[in-house]
Amino acid sequence: MTRRRQDRVLGILIRRGEWVTAATLADQLGVTPRSVRTYVTAANARVPGTEAIESGPAGYRATSAAPAVLRAGAEADPGTPRERLHALVRALLDQPDGIDVYDTADRMHVSSATLEADLGRVRALLGGSDLALERAGSRIRLEGSELAQRRFVSRLAHDEMEEGAFDLAALRRAADAMAIPSEALGAFKSDLVARLGELGYFVNEFAAADVALHVAIAADRVAQGRALEAVHGEPEPVRARFAEVVGELTSRHFGVELGQGDRLHLAALVLTRVVVPGSREEPAARVDPQIAAAVRTAVERAAASYLVDIAHDDFVERLSLHVQNLVHRAREQAWSRNPLTRTLKSAYPMIFDVAVSIASELAVTLGVPIHDDEIAYIAMHVGGRLERSRRAETMLTATIVCPGYYELHELLRSSVDRSLGRSIEVIGVETRVDPDWTAIDSDLVLTTIEPPVLSAGTSPDRIVRIQPFLTDADVERVAAAASRVRRSRRLGRLRAELARYFSPGAFLRGMDASRGEEGIIRDLGALLVTQGVIDEEYVASTIERERLSSTAFTETLAVPHALRMTATRTAIAIGISDQPVRWGDRRVHVVALVAFSENDRAAFQTVFEQLVEVFGEPDSAQRLVRRGVDLSSFLDELAAVIDG
Repeated sequence: MTRRRQDRVLGILIRRGEWVTAATLADQLGVTPRSVRTYVTAANARVPGTEAIESGPAGYRATSAAPAVLRAGAEADPGTPRERLHALVRALLDQPDGIDVYDTADRMHVSSATLEADLGRVRALLGGSDLALERAGSRIRLEGSELAQRRFVSRLAHDEMEEGAFDLAALRRAADAMAIPSEALGAFKSDLVARLGELGYFVNEFAAADVALHVAIAADRVAQGRALEAVHGEPEPVRARFAEVVGELTSRHFGVELGQGDRLHLAALVLTRVVVPGSREEPAARVDPQIAAAVRTAVERAAASYLVDIAHDDFVERLSLHVQNLVHRAREQAWSRNPLTRTLKSAYPMIFDVAVSIASELAVTLGVPIHDDEIAYIAMHVGGRLERSRRAETMLTATIVCPGYYELHELLRSSVDRSLGRSIEVIGVETRVDPDWTAIDSDLVLTTIEPPVLSAGTSPDRIVRIQPFLTDADVERVAAAASRVRRSRRLGRLRAELARYFSPGAFLRGMDASRGEEGIIRDLGALLVTQGVIDEEYVASTIERERLSSTAFTETLAVPHALRMTATRTAIAIGISDQPVRWGDRRVHVVALVAFSENDRAAFQTVFEQLVEVFGEPDSAQRLVRRGVDLSSFLDELAAVIDG
């Protein structure tokens, strides 16, 4: 039983903030419910007298003590393979001339065979790091540049962070696991943000903590005599200014004097990761014309493909500045971590897919890889641009029913506008005591009098009883009713599309998990190829899209699809597995391969986002998995879930 599994259980429950069944946790961890119970018991035993996880008929739920228990138990168990791996990596990094296998095994109190196995794990970790292990007899050394070694340390530290967490406490624990001085991380980060703010720059707080980790690594390496060489030539004024700030703060908080090479390297990280392009005082940096042209082309194509209103000069200019920094990070292999990646992917799948489309084209045009965290930053730009139009689309209309008495109805309308005006537009006020209720066709009816008995088929959700003088409780009830109406409207559009898009011959119960992501995509794609909906090129394009970023948008559902809408008609092939299937960093039970046609582009957002929303509710997802034995029963259950 590993502490990492316990941490994952704690992390999942803390994020969810609600009851989660043992079966759901088991699916996400790839273990049995019995193992989950063992992990819960062990987690609760970490700190005597404190219960991190409470149990009940509905499953498990994190208590208020869970975050503290997670922090308190974060250190690795001494003597575990994980601890030995850290010690071995540290020894290889600290000894430029290498280590002796037998001496190191003796020092760690393990056999030479065990150490050889640990070295095999180190080799696996070195993949893609520009580092390699070189051996001469019993002596092994780490071969690679100093910069590559620092990147490797940073990557390992991030790997130590619990899933989904990216705060300073998690960063300190990760740094401690790799023997990086962590005590000054918080103070350094706070001072760095403050100084950059004084200089007039907008700051990316997410990246500031990450850069603090890089500074700690640099301070540790410099203290061992492993400084970076000085950069030749005069740096640009902004970079020189940042280098001075970084050098001063590193000396103050870490007690290490950085040379010019380290200061300028870290200043470049600040420029490309922490400072948001376009400061309050400095003019925005000039964008490379090639990058600007690539961004404009990618944005215009995404706007045309997804029918989204993003092809505006101000949006293209700001995104181009971001992409220019992204290109610098890619060349330095200094990726910017985004703790909102998982949230953005599950809450805004269509926006994330627009970002994937833009990133895909930029990766090819500019010749740089773009990872999920970087795609998430592009999604934040896209979402920010679309927020205004999305808000307009979710605006509901309302009619106030308030029998006239002096200016009472006018005061009530003013209160509604003031409290709910961002989401509800009042289009009428009925002041009669006996209005024609059937003639009121607004989305909501806010009434101070009791409405008549509702006729059959009339939704009670749209009528909300309120007081003549609006109270906080009234505002909450109206907001809740508006949320229900919006959800019903969204899911109703999906229900209307079901019969059109699901084909009887495109349903696979009992997917073969051993086939992996690409094998399952080919299996489901073959069902649509047989029907003439898509061709093999579309299947290949879907696999290519999956390689860019996992389409496991929820803890249960993956929605693989191609970036180009070249199907003859829009259709969905469904695959269901009782056992969880590994998909990216998740484990799913349902795979919905969606083939979109050019003629059905308008349906993309409806089908895509609402399907993800349905499966985002664990209870609904489990119901569909259990009862969807064939396409007919699957659609019946899906319709029942949608109708509530």
